[in-house]
Amino acid sequence: MALRRAYALSRKRRYDKIWPINTMAAQSPRDWAGWPDKKKFAFVLIHDVDTNQGLENCLKLAAMESRLGFISSYNFIPCGYQTPEEIRKRLNNSGFEVGVHGLTHDGRLFLNYKNFFKVIPEINRFLKEWDAIGFTSPSMLTCLKWIADLNIEYSCSSFDTDPFEPRPFGVATIYPFYVSNVSNSRTYVELPYTLPQDHSLFLLLGQKNIKIWKDKLDWVAEKGGVALLNTHPDYMNFESNKYSYDKYPASHYFHLLEYVRIRYSGQYWNCLPASLARFWRTHYPRI
Repeated sequence: MALRRAYALSRKRRYDKIWPINTMAAQSPRDWAGWPDKKKFAFVLIHDVDTNQGLENCLKLAAMESRLGFISSYNFIPCGYQTPEEIRKRLNNSGFEVGVHGLTHDGRLFLNYKNFFKVIPEINRFLKEWDAIGFTSPSMLTCLKWIADLNIEYSCSSFDTDPFEPRPFGVATIYPFYVSNVSNSRTYVELPYTLPQDHSLFLLLGQKNIKIWKDKLDWVAEKGGVALLNTHPDYMNFESNKYSYDKYPASHYFHLLEYVRIRYSGQYWNCLPASLARFWRTHYPRI
């Protein structure tokens, strides 16, 4: 982590023209007619839960979101830790969504298709057991076309621009798009994250405030796209406003939600990723 941090900081200035904003990503889709109820932009919150510590923080985070009137998706690793059915049910019953985050978190899932093909039935089994229709790739190490072989409606496994990811290849759009498998027999909606991940922002780059989050969100809102934020309860410090090598204050996330709620009152569509994917299929089936 120390090596990644030093490398990222040494190169941060080189990426000024593409991060956190890549202006090429603002191009709206063909025949674009806007969001439900004429909302200015879509606001989607997802959480990849990487460890037992993250699992312990899930209900605290969901309670924070509920108090502020937001909903989100929690994505769990099936073979990384034991995910109690009670937690999944409590999230679902409170209006939140549950998704599958890889199978393990060792970075080997997408090494080759042969390896991925072997675990498709196991991932599909967890999708069915959890009544989930969404998938997120661990560490954004992925192959989008392979994901199309899963029994899913959507994935959040890419980003518009993020040169600090292990595979820094952005999709250069702040809108959903379709991905088909190699044979074009299966298709899903890909939802790229468009706000920097918390891990990169606070732990890798050492930011001490949410200015970059707010600046990027303002830009996405102006362009009318999807402000999709992927955060990790694993790295949130709910006990104090202190930083550590692997924690940042959970109040940062709280203040971002407050910012959206107050500044953009009545202008954003906060929806679950499943709702966004189904809206896209219904209203933009050919884009």
